[in-house]
Amino acid sequence: MTEFSVFEVFVSVAAAVVLFVYALRGFSKDVQEAGGEALRMALSRITSRPLVTFFASAGLTALVQSSSAVSGIAVALVEVGTISFRDSLPVFLGANVGTTSTAWLVALDATMIGPLLIILSVAVSFLPGKASLFGRSILYLGVILLALQLISDAVLPLKENTEVAEWMAYATNPLIAFAIGILATALLQSSSVVVGLSIIAVQQNLIGFHDVLFVIVGTNIGTTSTALISSFSMGTVARRSAIANLIFNVLGVAAFVPIMPWVAEWVETNIASDDMAVAVIHLVFNLCVAIVGFIVLRPLASRLERKNV
Repeated sequence: MTEFSVFEVFVSVAAAVVLFVYALRGFSKDVQEAGGEALRMALSRITSRPLVTFFASAGLTALVQSSSAVSGIAVALVEVGTISFRDSLPVFLGANVGTTSTAWLVALDATMIGPLLIILSVAVSFLPGKASLFGRSILYLGVILLALQLISDAVLPLKENTEVAEWMAYATNPLIAFAIGILATALLQSSSVVVGLSIIAVQQNLIGFHDVLFVIVGTNIGTTSTALISSFSMGTVARRSAIANLIFNVLGVAAFVPIMPWVAEWVETNIASDDMAVAVIHLVFNLCVAIVGFIVLRPLASRLERKNV
């Protein structure tokens, strides 16, 4: 592959990633606008029961396709006093689990549904009344899946390029892979994008299953940046919620990384394909974060309240 063709592939992948990010944010925004008030009311009503809050938050995040959106709403609700600081914490834990839905879409090769959804969106847009409003949301979801397919097709030629292989070798270093996960997620403001790209890289044999795991772990730290940034302009209680979200993920990483080799070995043995194995690891890791979060929830909340963070 020539230098020019590598550049062509890079531009094609970059364009598809931009399309993916744009569609993902558009879909999230449309869903929030269509049911934003209902979403806020749902969160405010269920937060008195931590486990119910956790599962509801996971479901809402899977629907909206953005843990950042759900976490941001939770921080905003804390700021205005609709929900308490302590009641907001299970929302963050559930959002982490809900965001794994994108990984399953990529691993299950659901990208083939994209063109069908785009065609369906046109038909839905002609429906009378409010039903037509769902047309644009369906279009965005179709574009998300189509963009993933475009990325997968675009990176296919890179498998034969030695220079690309040399660059990808850097990701075999756990610390570098971890840093890539954090920085890429903070930059794109979406762990779904980074995890999706990671699974595609595994599908195309650009990076090994074990090497991509630290990227996946790093995304959980990077995704907390949205809530942290949005809390800077808010009061103490909102900042406290955002900081607690960061601490949950850091503690989850600390608890999971030591056992990750054994978990990865078990998953690789029992799951047929590496891309599906990555999706399973992503889910198991976020469940681990949730378990750790619930264990430390009360003492962490008490400590942050005493420190008046």
